[in-house]
Amino acid sequence: MVLVVAVMAAISPGRAQTTLDKVSFGTNWVAEAEHGGFFQAVADGTYAKYGLDVTIISGGPNENNRMLLIAGKLDFFMAANTLMSLDAVANDVPVVTVAAIFQKDPQVLLTHPEYKITKLEELKPFTLFVSKEGISSYFQWLKSEYGFGEDKVRPYTFNPQPFLADKHSAMQGYVTSEPYAVEKTAGFKPGIILLADYGFNTYSTLVETRRDLIDKKPDLVQRFVSASIIGWYNYLYGNNAAANALIKKFNPEMTDELLAYSIARMKEYGIVDSGDSFRDGIGAMNDDRMASFFDKMVRAHVVKPDVDYRKSYTLRFVNKGIGVELRPKN
Repeated sequence: MVLVVAVMAAISPGRAQTTLDKVSFGTNWVAEAEHGGFFQAVADGTYAKYGLDVTIISGGPNENNRMLLIAGKLDFFMAANTLMSLDAVANDVPVVTVAAIFQKDPQVLLTHPEYKITKLEELKPFTLFVSKEGISSYFQWLKSEYGFGEDKVRPYTFNPQPFLADKHSAMQGYVTSEPYAVEKTAGFKPGIILLADYGFNTYSTLVETRRDLIDKKPDLVQRFVSASIIGWYNYLYGNNAAANALIKKFNPEMTDELLAYSIARMKEYGIVDSGDSFRDGIGAMNDDRMASFFDKMVRAHVVKPDVDYRKSYTLRFVNKGIGVELRPKN
């Protein structure tokens, strides 16, 4: 079931009510901490302060919010990573990335602690449990950049039991969730290899919109991006209780313990706020990094070399240092 929530205008004493621009934003999965900044901007009134009445439409396994964006039924969409943006260009889909909320993709390989794996290369002799989507994306990069072999790959079906049963194996996951699930299920803390720290430099949790909205309403796009960025600073570094309550309303299976774990890992590994975002603000992107990732995907035969990757994104709405003053000084 898809739940929606709308931001209501907060009217201060003596101030006339103003009309807010209605905006719809679709996520790509059920509500979780990894979407926290958007829910924060709803819960604390940041979107309203930017003149927006935002409706969040939660995704899930049976939803395709990106298709709703393309069809004009949504204004913005939360895309998984840069590969989705490149695929859009390759297929003439008129969507553009306007912000990259995650500076690091949270994709990890989990290991058994007995082996004390400290480097990605050490996993070459191990069985790897990789999903079908992973085989067609990051594993091709592992082959081209690090020489991993497909003979070691076994299908990952989002069930940790095969990994738990085979100590000489590694399992894919997100740093914000699967290590927690393994620890709760098996009672041990797995080793974590974050692919982003080894050169898999895709951006993640992107904000996408249609080209026509950028052309017709650039001010609205800017306000949505800016307010979302402020939401993310407040979610990571401020009081996020109201946002977490809203996440649990959208996703009743979510727990306070998992929310706290996910937020802590996002901070520990610099998933949202690291690198360029220290200077340019959350949501930052740059041309050199986009070119670097595109070249890696071409070498890995994931993307065709004739794709004009420059059409997949714009820097028009980011890199303005919005919200950097909200980051704690220490």
